Amino acid sequence: MSETQSSATQSAAPKPARATKLGVKLIGVRKSFGSKTVLDGVNLDVAPNTSMVVLGGSGSGKSVMLKCILGLIEPDEGVIEIGGQDVLKMRPRDRAALMDRMGMLFQNGALFDSLPVWENVCFKLLAQKRITRRAARDKAAEVLAQVGLAASVGDLSPAELSGGMQKRVALARAVAAEPEIVFFDEPTTGLDPIMGAVIDGLIVDCVHQLGATAISITHDMISARRIGQQAAMIHKGRIIWTGDAATLGETGNAMVDQFAHGEREGPITMELRR
Repeated sequence: MSETQSSATQSAAPKPARATKLGVKLIGVRKSFGSKTVLDGVNLDVAPNTSMVVLGGSGSGKSVMLKCILGLIEPDEGVIEIGGQDVLKMRPRDRAALMDRMGMLFQNGALFDSLPVWENVCFKLLAQKRITRRAARDKAAEVLAQVGLAASVGDLSPAELSGGMQKRVALARAVAAEPEIVFFDEPTTGLDPIMGAVIDGLIVDCVHQLGATAISITHDMISARRIGQQAAMIHKGRIIWTGDAATLGETGNAMVDQFAHGEREGPITMELRR
């Protein structure tokens, strides 16, 4: 496809039905576990309706950062704003209401083995009594179709699904309640290159359809370029670079470019465990 054709296709793409006003901003966020400092003053600004990918190696702090945003871990210092509100100063009731506007795709899917697929997909809606069980079946079929799965998959158990199908079901669950912010934790881990591309495409489509803000953490550079509009890199608990995801590998930042190219030699070195 030519560049002109590509541009025409993009401009003709349907606009999302709505657009969230929820952005995410972290200011000086710190978190330590005992003597180990994991987050050392993280500053990150994710605008509404933006897909941000946060890169980082193992132990860089990206997962802890995500858990702090989600309220699963309380930071020691700093500010976390969602939609312009400091969530750390919110009343528990208000904070819970805000968290209801979020969705999450866990790294390993985290499906409930004891529940059929349709209940997994609509688990949040059912748990909060926002939908009847009969309506949940229809809703599950609708959302499964969005991720390329037949309605009949809803009656299967997670154990009957392949890894790629489990990931798609987990994605369906993440978007079933139509969240305004969606978080993706290593979305392509454990998938072959083709299924990884499929999942990335579905993520882009679902986020666009929702008109949502997206924050993904990954070390998969190909995936990062596919799903991210903006990118940031965290190293030793600090954000060391932010920019256009399309420039990854050619940022001019030695650490980011070394990570993007997977090079052994460079400013990032393997640390010995003491």
